[in-house]
Amino acid sequence: MKTKYIAAWFLAVGLTSSCGDKFLTVNPETALSSNNFFTSENDFKQAVNAAYEPFRQMFNERAWILEEMHSDNTYYARNKLYGAVDPTENVADFAIPTANGITANDNVLVQYRLNYRIIARANQIIALIDGVNFDATSKGNLKGQALFLRAFAYFDLVRLFGKVPLHLVPATGRDDAPVPLSTTEEIYAQIEKDAKEAITGLLDKSKQEAGRVTSGTARMLLANLYITQKKWALAEPLLKEIVASGQYALMPDYNDAFSTTTGNKNNKESLFEIQYMEGSSGYNGNQIYRFIPSPITAAEIAPITGTSNPQPTSQESNNIPTPDLIAAYETGDKRKDISIGWVTLSTSLVDNKLYPYIKKYARPHSLHNNTGQNWPVYRYSEVLLFLAESLNEQGKTGDAATYINQVRTRAGLAATKAASQADMREAIFKERRVELAFENKRWFDLTRTGRVKEIITAYGAKVKANPAAYYFPAGAVPPPNAFTVLDDYYGLPAVEAALTPHF
Repeated sequence: MKTKYIAAWFLAVGLTSSCGDKFLTVNPETALSSNNFFTSENDFKQAVNAAYEPFRQMFNERAWILEEMHSDNTYYARNKLYGAVDPTENVADFAIPTANGITANDNVLVQYRLNYRIIARANQIIALIDGVNFDATSKGNLKGQALFLRAFAYFDLVRLFGKVPLHLVPATGRDDAPVPLSTTEEIYAQIEKDAKEAITGLLDKSKQEAGRVTSGTARMLLANLYITQKKWALAEPLLKEIVASGQYALMPDYNDAFSTTTGNKNNKESLFEIQYMEGSSGYNGNQIYRFIPSPITAAEIAPITGTSNPQPTSQESNNIPTPDLIAAYETGDKRKDISIGWVTLSTSLVDNKLYPYIKKYARPHSLHNNTGQNWPVYRYSEVLLFLAESLNEQGKTGDAATYINQVRTRAGLAATKAASQADMREAIFKERRVELAFENKRWFDLTRTGRVKEIITAYGAKVKANPAAYYFPAGAVPPPNAFTVLDDYYGLPAVEAALTPHF
């Protein structure tokens, strides 16, 4: 089992070097095991690199389905020629078949397994690193990264599923793998423990290799946990430390908060982003091609992607901005035209043939279906909005306005008019929606504020009443079970349930 872990680690790694334009590489060594590999600082560096690797598939393929399309922010554009409804449409339609807390939805399974791949790799590092002698600062930084990655993976899992197995040591055989489900509170406690320890070992952004998590990233994760738990007074000092550090700032132009396919990566607004690299090395993404409305001709896609070899696509279209989100932008908000574009599809079956698409990730690149822009996980603007929220929930509404207004000023908007705690709460909730649109935040905002049934019920009623406004061709409608599964958590994956007696 240990040999399998190590062999898998060497398949791919996911970080850029400190100059931001080369990827660290590790050569396959399938004969290695944990007994003869973890003997030096360099061994642990390579293992930590590999612990980041599952993020690339996770954020390219699945996280946006489960955490953005499963909300009122984005939807799918139905293509009647495809026939049967697929698992991704079930997520968007709030119609995932679930029985006894279990689902066969493939998106759920893959996201679950990718998180546990990160956890398994982090566990191996955490279990062994203290037993090897090398520079204490480097050891603390490497261990801090492993602790953060484990905490982050469990934070994703607990927010998606509520209860999951809590693995904290490497599995040595089949009998070690099945463990009982831990409670939400137990998982929260472990995330808090890991994040606190990570903060003490991690370097700050000015000293850290670009693309790796920092002490600021770990503070943000811990603050996010506290906000999810409504522990506002604990979140506030962490967020203020990030602000006071001077390591981060808003980019003057919202458009520049996001990387291009070859540059502007890990900029001053970035606390954590998933690293991609365009080209043939296998580190690329292709998010815009998963999002772009279809069927689209080569001539129609060319201005969006800027490639030298534009090609038509005809797949189902996912993560399409909803009319609800588009209407959420205030007049004059600069973020709207940066985040959302429009394209006319000449061969579409929709009457007006006009679709919105996620423009903030449509960065020019060289080759069709091969992109290199990074995916933002935590940005400084979210630090400011979390700080505003934590202050407001403690009755410090006037102080909260200072931070939300920094975000609004960059967007070209006037200061918020919210004066009461209730009005400020709603203003922050709305501001997060447009500032962080398409960054996989909306579903978790709905669940942590207890507003899933309120907002999704109303949203689903609008989709059913007017399918044409939600990109359905004439005669096509949502399935009968659409918007009937409004639970805060997904069912656990059925394939995994077959491997354990505890689900």
